[in-house]
Formats: sequence, structure tokens, C-alpha cells
Amino acid sequence: MKISIGCDHGGYDLKEVLKAYLQEKGYEVSDKGCNSKESVDYPAFGRAVAKDVAGGISEKGIVICTTGIGMSIVANKVKGVRAALCHNEHTATMTRLHNNSNVLALGAGEMDAEMAKKIADIFLTTEFSGEERHQRRIDQMMSEE
Repeated sequence: MKISIGCDHGGYDLKEVLKAYLQEKGYEVSDKGCNSKESVDYPAFGRAVAKDVAGGISEKGIVICTTGIGMSIVANKVKGVRAALCHNEHTATMTRLHNNSNVLALGAGEMDAEMAKKIADIFLTTEFSGEERHQRRIDQMMSEE
């Protein structure tokens, strides 16, 4: 599976940890930046990940900033993306089962690297339930009305 990952300066350390972890697990990881702890504006990096996912270049995406909030907002502005800000194993499971989310947003200041790894593992391996009621709701979410 190919995964695009991106961050701002607040998420840089966690991005580097997750990138190495996912590569060790055999995932192909496309790093969309940023590339240091120097202050940057996060929208470009979140948008790059979201566009990869929406365009089918990557199957899933991971965006990271200090809280995960800004990155989730940016990613969700790209048509075809359902980004979910997850802060524990339960939210990661539920967003995949019920929302078929395709971008994971993480807050580097809200968790340690071990929790982030657990959340990423769950997000990347949990399949969408496929239940009609959940698909109906996704269709409603993605409607342009």
C-alpha cells in the first residue's frame, strides 16, 4: 500500500518516526514535507497529501501538526477526501469502519509516538464495514448539495 504523509514543523519529529515505522512494515511512503522543524505554513503540506489520496496516487494519507486540527481541516477541503482526526485506538477503528476515512490526521502534541503507531496501524488495516447505512451516510457527506 502506498501512503502519502505530510506535516508542519510541529509534526516533523512524529512524521519522521511514523515514516520509518511504516517503511519497516513494508509500506511505500511518499513524504510530502515539511523537511525540518523550521516554521512553515501547513496548508500546502496537508493539501499535497490530500491531493495524492483524492487522485489515486496513494491509497491513504497521514497528516500531522501539533493538534491535528488544522491539517484535518485542510485535507477535508479536497474533494474526495474524508480526513479524520484520531486521538486513540477507538476513534481510528470507528472512522474506518463507519466513515471509510482515507486520511488520518494526528496531533503530535496530543500523543506519544507509540500511540501514534498504534493509531496508524489500526487506520491502515481496518476495512470499511460496507454496511448500507454507513455507505448511505458517506454518500450524503460527499454530496455537493
